Amino acid sequence: MREYLLTLCITAAVTYLLTGPVRKFAIVAGAMPEIRARDVHREPTPRLGGIAMFFGLCAGLLVADHLTNLSEVFEKSNEPRALLSGAALIWLIGVLDDKFEIDALIKLGGQMIAAGVMVVQGLTILWIPVPGVGNVALTQWQGTLLTVALVVITINAVNFVDGLDGLAAGTVCIAAAAFFMYAYRIWYSYGIEAAAPASLFAAILMGMCLGFLPHNMHPARIFMGDSGSMLIGLVLAAGAISVTGQVDPDAMRLFSGSERNTVHQMVPVYIPLLMPLTIIAIPAADLILAIVRRTWRGQSPFAADRGHLHHRLLEIGHSHSRAVLIMYFFSALIAFGALAFSVNAASMWIVLGVVFLSAIGLVLLLLPRFTPRAPRWAERFVPPRYRRRKAVVAEVGAEPEPTVGDDEERVPVAVGVSGVNGATAVGPRSRTR
Repeated sequence: MREYLLTLCITAAVTYLLTGPVRKFAIVAGAMPEIRARDVHREPTPRLGGIAMFFGLCAGLLVADHLTNLSEVFEKSNEPRALLSGAALIWLIGVLDDKFEIDALIKLGGQMIAAGVMVVQGLTILWIPVPGVGNVALTQWQGTLLTVALVVITINAVNFVDGLDGLAAGTVCIAAAAFFMYAYRIWYSYGIEAAAPASLFAAILMGMCLGFLPHNMHPARIFMGDSGSMLIGLVLAAGAISVTGQVDPDAMRLFSGSERNTVHQMVPVYIPLLMPLTIIAIPAADLILAIVRRTWRGQSPFAADRGHLHHRLLEIGHSHSRAVLIMYFFSALIAFGALAFSVNAASMWIVLGVVFLSAIGLVLLLLPRFTPRAPRWAERFVPPRYRRRKAVVAEVGAEPEPTVGDDEERVPVAVGVSGVNGATAVGPRSRTR
């Protein structure tokens, strides 16, 4: 565990330290596209944050290769090299897109080629566990097609959710944390070495996201761009591919006791089929809804619009930061709920806990204009928007006294107008601060 934590910290540190110079490079290189109709930021922001994330990935793999226990992953498996090859290709395509905005079909072809490069070097799905049937061996073509499909879906799902400051990096970090705990448990508890590469990929992915988040939180100073979103999507898919089909039920010694107990104990074997879906449940749902919405309107599935889930949260009145936190909450609920279910599938408390937290999330979702106020003794420690107003009107209906320098007449603003109650992200904005 200590070597995983060291790899995570090195990856995060390299990513964090390189993001500042990369931001300056992006400004000089002109990788600052004009604000589009679907964007929610106020002024042009440099992209190419994926450059720092890629070098963080390289640093994490380099450090892991020189550690005592993790070096065995590189000796016994070619998967880290396969990941680096595919990541380098998808990163290069993303950098070109951030600068020149290449065609969507070209990007799709590049994603498939990157997945194919990983398959050629051994990072592929060999078999899948099917409930009631057992392990089903796949032919070379079946494994290749399934691997390419999983990579492309994951990359585009992460790319679609990258619409608010800190949203993609935070969501993927939460998913990587849940996946690391799952893969590490398979490797440490059951002694299955095939889960070690997936644990390494998840730790490095968490470091990439954590190192980039301080620069990307609202208001973001730099965007990861397609060079970053496609990169972390590919690393996330690589971890899922590495552990899916590698779990041996005989090695886990799960067939014991009654038939009912055996079914409950076999849940960790079937979780690899569900975990890649749960960790990208929110991005995948956004992807499916976007494709259905655009094709229903007669548009291309790759046509950009303002109908994503994060755009809907802004439209109903949530502020930028609160919309991101809501997406974090539901991503963590789904990912860690699946993780808890894989540990103890027979516990009713897990189901009740997920239902209770879902109810809390629903309440938060339906209260977009509720702003909590901190007590007076804690006002100096919280942002200004959570402090109580200094001026209090003495009587209901009384006109407030004008303050010093208040030369202009106060004009009341109607409720529902953009700019009220934090709903400023979807209304007309000034390009200057």
